[in-house]
Amino acid sequence: MEYRGYLQKMAAQSGEKVHYYLNLGSELIFMNELIGREIALTFQHKITCFCGKELQKVFRQNYCYDCFMTKPEAGQPIFFPEKSQAHLGIEDRDLEFEKRYQLQPHVVYLANSGGLKVGVTRKNARFNRWIDQGAIAAVVLAETENRYQAGQLEVYLKEHLSDKTDWRNMLSQGDPEFDLIEEAKRVADLLSEEFKPFVVENFSPVEMTYPVEKYPEKVKSITFKKQDECKGVLQGIRGQYLLLEGGGVFNVRSHEGHHVTFAF
Repeated sequence: MEYRGYLQKMAAQSGEKVHYYLNLGSELIFMNELIGREIALTFQHKITCFCGKELQKVFRQNYCYDCFMTKPEAGQPIFFPEKSQAHLGIEDRDLEFEKRYQLQPHVVYLANSGGLKVGVTRKNARFNRWIDQGAIAAVVLAETENRYQAGQLEVYLKEHLSDKTDWRNMLSQGDPEFDLIEEAKRVADLLSEEFKPFVVENFSPVEMTYPVEKYPEKVKSITFKKQDECKGVLQGIRGQYLLLEGGGVFNVRSHEGHHVTFAF
């Protein structure tokens, strides 16, 4: 079968195993059913920004230049929560959007995604965030009233923990074994007095299982910047990555807006 459209982040549903759906704008394709089969994504040399503008070059998060420079969705507080100022009534790009996004409960969490990392996300988005990062387990360490507080807490912990996903370890099943409750207790003890009131009372880890038949021993990133086709037997999906036979991995999220032909 063959479909055409532009890539969007895969939709995911938690369960015994995470269920993934490839979003091509007008089609949702259940990807779990395709594991063990050959698939092919062919780039059509056209990219659509979220604003609808067609272009040849994209910037961070696959925005066109104008959106990247003006949209609040691409503003500094999105990438650096500690720079949020909506709680002070100070606008970055669009104060009403920033108030809605930033002035809501956020969590600081620990996750095992190829290694132990610390992260920040909105409380109501935490499960999707963990799945998108390919975490096999995660636990909420602290809950804050807004994005700024969570960002400040995360910055404090960056002196002790990484805030990056080790995607090569994650995609070659290099996850170390952690007792996340004990890790959360250890990390909570590292916090200064100003942050301790945000620590949750009970640490309750959540585990995720991904539809992967076989992990590669060594991974090689496939990107449309270097080649026009991603093709091979699909061996699994984790985070926003498609894992192909032979070690090739394709990050769907980083190719949002790219027009493709998808065949299987």
